[in-house]
Amino acid sequence: MSHYESSLRDDLKQFFVIAIPLSAAYLAEFAMFLTTKAVVGKLGYHSLAAVGIAADLSFEILVVMMALLSVVGVLAAQAYGAGKQEELGHSVKQGFFVATGLGIAGTTLVWNLQPVLRAFDQDPIVVELAGDYLKGLSAAVLPVLWFSILRNFVAVLAKTLSVLVITVIAVVLNYLLTLWFVHGGLGLSPQGLFGAGVATGLVHWFMFLAMFWHVYRKPLFRGFGIFTRRWRLHWVTCREILTLGTPVAGLAFLEAGLFVAVAVLSGIIGAKTLAAYQITIAWVGIPFVIAFGMAEATMIRVAHAIGRDSMAQARTAGFMGMILVVAVVSTLVLVPLLFHEQIIRIFIATDDPGFDEVSRLATQFLFIGALFMVFDALQAAAARALRGMKDNIVPLWIAGFGYWILGIGGGSLLAFRYEMQGAGLWWGLAAGLAVASILLTWRFYLFTSPRPA
Repeated sequence: MSHYESSLRDDLKQFFVIAIPLSAAYLAEFAMFLTTKAVVGKLGYHSLAAVGIAADLSFEILVVMMALLSVVGVLAAQAYGAGKQEELGHSVKQGFFVATGLGIAGTTLVWNLQPVLRAFDQDPIVVELAGDYLKGLSAAVLPVLWFSILRNFVAVLAKTLSVLVITVIAVVLNYLLTLWFVHGGLGLSPQGLFGAGVATGLVHWFMFLAMFWHVYRKPLFRGFGIFTRRWRLHWVTCREILTLGTPVAGLAFLEAGLFVAVAVLSGIIGAKTLAAYQITIAWVGIPFVIAFGMAEATMIRVAHAIGRDSMAQARTAGFMGMILVVAVVSTLVLVPLLFHEQIIRIFIATDDPGFDEVSRLATQFLFIGALFMVFDALQAAAARALRGMKDNIVPLWIAGFGYWILGIGGGSLLAFRYEMQGAGLWWGLAAGLAVASILLTWRFYLFTSPRPA
């Protein structure tokens, strides 16, 4: 019994050493989006809606690309678990090559998203304002992807405190720069939403350069050949990253695209519904990014176990991660139920002409969001536990069914056919995420069950 308790304590300690800084860092990174929304939201609900949907689409692109690059973390973790340090460093270097190619394409996409918004039949004022923001924000794509490679590297080594410190500094810097660039001052004329995008781009360059300098100068990150050997493109490894990462990117596209689709459909209903959606997702995103950091830790712990060729340890690490994610997120359920008025007033002024309607809708959406956020967290942990074992294809099909057929299909039916409007979209989200979380957890249970001799 004492041996079991000691082993459990060790597992919990190793999990939280990775999870706490990552969750805090993801929370701080998400706070950059929140502070940007809080600053521009005071300009009016059209500005809030514009920055919100532009950020949603841009974040969708980044999430898909970062999901593909997360395979670098899996390869590195398995190499680390097997004691192959040079192979770990090789995976990181090739990850940078892949990230650069993706970053160039992603920058072009973000710059040109305005016609996409117009094609999605969004409010013309929202589309015009979003275009300015997107042009400034496009500068963030490359540093975000490069930073994600370094974040995966330090996470594999369970040295994630630097990620937290850099990201917390970035939140403060983003808020100050956004205020300055949007409203002007100190010799700078007001730049509006374009300034908000530029501020976020500059902050992400700071994050990447700070992390690069940290990894370069710290002795504990040496011995992996990242800085001591010549960098050469290795097509075999890059192809492996792309091959393994494409289904993961597909899963991320379906997962993040679920919320983007709801944002677009909310905009079709009207700018006020879209503004209410942006307020709601600002809260729902907080427990999710906390869960996301814990899910990433679960993935790394599972990959470590697979690298040691221990399916039993992988099973323990996966279910431990899922249980802890559900336990932590469950403690946050009461916040939107009890403090919805305070949440709403952060993002829209009470004297705004659309305040009453936006507030009514956001209150309704927040109540529904409180019901499904635990399922949202569970599906994130289960999907990443499977990713740690390179099980990517079946989760992709599960996501397609849960997120899109039930989530978007069912939500659209409720919203437009049965005239439930925005509330129908959110009930569709709840159903899709609940089913996906159950199926992904069941998949992990079956995948890790002991095989008959």
